[in-house]
Amino acid sequence: MTQYGFFFDMNRCYACQACSIACKDWNGLEPGAEKWMTVYEWEQGTFPNIRLHALAFPCAHCEDPSCVKVCESGALYKEDEFGAVLVDQDKCTGCRKCYDACPYGAPKFATDEPTAKMSKCTMCVDRLADGQQPLCTLSCPLRAFDFGPLDQLIEKYGDVRYCEGMPSPDATKPAYLVWNPREKKQLIPYPVDEAIALNQQRGDLGTMFESEEDLTTFDEGTIRRDKLQMKFDSNVELMRATRNDMA
Repeated sequence: MTQYGFFFDMNRCYACQACSIACKDWNGLEPGAEKWMTVYEWEQGTFPNIRLHALAFPCAHCEDPSCVKVCESGALYKEDEFGAVLVDQDKCTGCRKCYDACPYGAPKFATDEPTAKMSKCTMCVDRLADGQQPLCTLSCPLRAFDFGPLDQLIEKYGDVRYCEGMPSPDATKPAYLVWNPREKKQLIPYPVDEAIALNQQRGDLGTMFESEEDLTTFDEGTIRRDKLQMKFDSNVELMRATRNDMA
């Protein structure tokens, strides 16, 4: 078996959701939390050093998948041609042990009902069998994705399978490589003090804020999503956390 995998460049993604929408359309998935390709957004820093992040994540199709190990019904398996982790929904009982075991939250459920069966990214094995790429990689307008044999991707992009906030790759060996955000450089001089002073004034309406600290320091919890989170207790939480705020 040749293990295939994904490469993702965080520096190119601006969370347009094209990959997620293309995946839903190709696989006939209804609107909602059943997102086989999930785009996570979060922000870090304070004015003027704010950084927005986006991570588009399908299933990592791990080389040592924990979900397959815990599936008592035998619904989950790793196919032999491309190394994709697939689910036989006829065997799935909806026990959700796979979700508990997966560190990435890749198993998805259309509803929170206990009878809902699991579904997930298939690596587009139907397209691969026809010599085509997964639709998510083709739909990205900024070409943040690449796909192919994992060893070739590693040779091309390096063997980094982690960004800040992701689980350690040591346990399951995900077939998902990532380029982390590069250091942010200020290319154009920006008079921070002048900008603060100008934004503070509103004429007869009074000041927008009292001091610079009001812009540069925040109490914990003020920023709604200040770190990457990939697992949730309900579909409502998943939908709220993956709502498109950036694009």
